[in-house]
Amino acid sequence: MDCNDVRGRLHGYLDQELERSSASELERHLDSCDACRSEVARFSALRKAVGTHATYHRAPAGLAQRIRARVAGSAAAPQTPRRRQWWPTGSLIAARPQWLQLGAAIAATALVTWTAALHFAGPAGDELTAERVIAGHARSVVTGHLADVASSDQHSVKPWLSGRLDFSLPVVDLTGSGFPLVGGRLDYLDERTVAALVYRHREHMINLFVWPLRDDSTTAPVRSLARRGYNVVHWTEGGMAFWAVSDLNATEMRAFVSAYSAAK
Repeated sequence: MDCNDVRGRLHGYLDQELERSSASELERHLDSCDACRSEVARFSALRKAVGTHATYHRAPAGLAQRIRARVAGSAAAPQTPRRRQWWPTGSLIAARPQWLQLGAAIAATALVTWTAALHFAGPAGDELTAERVIAGHARSVVTGHLADVASSDQHSVKPWLSGRLDFSLPVVDLTGSGFPLVGGRLDYLDERTVAALVYRHREHMINLFVWPLRDDSTTAPVRSLARRGYNVVHWTEGGMAFWAVSDLNATEMRAFVSAYSAAK
């Protein structure tokens, strides 16, 4: 089983829909493939985010009964005999009452699908970005892929990242403030490749995602939010977006942001 086969079956695997033999074969591949394990972690984080934050809307009471009654009423109404018509291919079209039943079913399905699409489109703006940075943080921790360049030396981390990105970012070691630099890596957020600086506080990891704004004149104050046990802090400065995420408490996250902003 290669990576393409595995990724085509991941949703079935996570939904526990695969046969035992197929699931076992897939798991053997995951044991030796970091890239596919990253995909599993990414999909798992997304599923958890949808399950936690998506709003479930029940259909109005009696809707199903009204649809059934309308369909049944159409079928039971006296019909004037009509001449059958033919498709150009020669396939026979049934009488219109049957098409009315089918049309009602299609309309009901379309309504459900359209409503689901609205509610599962996800939060907009900063809320959506927050979900993405949380997923990126969780993926890095679960897979153990925290850094492409693992070093506490900012003079090693910054040139490594700058040489692979189309922007330069401030990289500082905050060991003196209790947040030593672990390293950095490339990630993908907000429809572009971004930098992820990794810091540690005791046994907790902090991912600081950084990328340039499309409008470099935008400046936003520090904002915080909490999701599923993670604290996220976001601000923009100097034409750059900064998103810090960790399972540290809110007070420690503010201390980290203050230390980083003062040192850069």
